[in-house]
Amino acid sequence: LDIISKNSEMQRLFRMLEAVSESDTTVLLEGESGTGKEPFAKAIHSLSHRKDGPLVVINCGSLPDTLLESEIFGYVKGAHSTAFKDKPGRIALAEGGTLFLDEIGDISPALQVRLLRVLQDKVYEPLGSTASLRADIRVVAATNKNLEELVKEGAFRQDLYYRINVVRLTIPPLRERKEDITLLMEHFLHKYNRLNGKDILSFAPDVLPVLMAYDFPGNVRELENIVEYATVVCKNSVIGIEHLPEFMHDGTAKARSGKKADLSMKDLERNFILETLKKNNWNRTATASEMGIHPTTLWRKVKRLNIRFPDRKSG
Repeated sequence: LDIISKNSEMQRLFRMLEAVSESDTTVLLEGESGTGKEPFAKAIHSLSHRKDGPLVVINCGSLPDTLLESEIFGYVKGAHSTAFKDKPGRIALAEGGTLFLDEIGDISPALQVRLLRVLQDKVYEPLGSTASLRADIRVVAATNKNLEELVKEGAFRQDLYYRINVVRLTIPPLRERKEDITLLMEHFLHKYNRLNGKDILSFAPDVLPVLMAYDFPGNVRELENIVEYATVVCKNSVIGIEHLPEFMHDGTAKARSGKKADLSMKDLERNFILETLKKNNWNRTATASEMGIHPTTLWRKVKRLNIRFPDRKSG
């Protein structure tokens, strides 16, 4: 997942990233799965004075509680039956750098207490140890859950929530920044051409309206998967609708997105261009820019699809 965007809210977040990165303030990244929280964490780290230190990532939702505790805090020899030697935890490994706690909303109340102490006092004890160690780390946390709701339900400690919610960046889902789809398509095409040794040049004109009509519940990650799939199955130089995953060209994608499944590709393209023109106040240059095409290409499409401009706004 890569952070590239021309969306105004994403641009605002990019500007905030630079300011946030200068301090050691704890940052909370919110957003649906697949929106790109880990690339944001990497950007915060690489822009900070800790950039030469390690960035250590742990997914709090992927491990059972007991394992997660020893992974984060480490343990000393003899702490449990399989502890034959000391093992440093992710906090120790992140010393001088950044610890990224992904899916922090999944950790248990007992572990939340231990984490709170790290954030408040910058000290911790490995499992089985009585000696406190100092933690010279910056913490970035991420969640796809509503932590405020979890606090109300008593599932997430309010004091920990306040401690991690010093700076909160909410990453919008792809369906709210569809102007980025063309940028991302090109980016992922270059990426998978390189990785798969392909030389695919472009997408057929009818591919974009299909992708624009889809709501991407899996966000940027899902779009990347779709482009990767298309580059694998495409045997020529242009990716067509037939190279998209099956559900995207059998009407299902349109139905999922609340569009009528019987809309033709021409209808989809016409609706998409009309919506984009209206959004840009019928400015052809701005519309072409948002669609990622040349203004003359847009004008040819407008003529072909018989799109009428309002009076005195056709320039």
